Amino acid sequence: MAPPTLLRSGLAAAALLLALGGCSASTVESGGGQGFVSGDGSALVIGKEDRTAAPDLEGETLDGGRLALADLTGDVVVLNLWASWCGPCRAEAPTLQEVYDEWRGEGVAFVGLNSKDQEAAARAFEENFGITYPSLVDESGELQLAFRDSVPASSIPWTLVIDREGRIAARVLGATTYSQLTGLVDQVASEG
Repeated sequence: MAPPTLLRSGLAAAALLLALGGCSASTVESGGGQGFVSGDGSALVIGKEDRTAAPDLEGETLDGGRLALADLTGDVVVLNLWASWCGPCRAEAPTLQEVYDEWRGEGVAFVGLNSKDQEAAARAFEENFGITYPSLVDESGELQLAFRDSVPASSIPWTLVIDREGRIAARVLGATTYSQLTGLVDQVASEG
């Protein structure tokens, strides 16, 4: 049997690890029958030399059109993963629309990626929040998985800022804020 001081030290270390685990940057939540990881809104800016190309993303939009991320090369692209059943997505929707309105016509495109959602619910979400930029339909979650090297596969919402060359320049895990998103877009848009 271990000496009492060693046993107490081991228990204290285990308790510390459990406490630190509770302070992680994300929490597991559920909504709409889905389990998902909600990030804390932390941002990561990726240096130019470390950027990788965004995956090919193409599909049908909620309004019945077609959209391919490759067609937006030359613009800075803000790509936001969302679902109508996601509370943090509802919280950030007005911010995304506001930043889109401010940057529209300035070489910055916004694209939503509506994942694991019913189309009727997704359309109602866009109408309720006045979302006017296009959103791709990803009912199966397959398009979302194309970004698993950049963001956790079960994380929602997340936002990527893609540079004019089609490379991932920044990411936010969780709901973004106005100042955070405008700062990221401004930084990437002002690159020479």
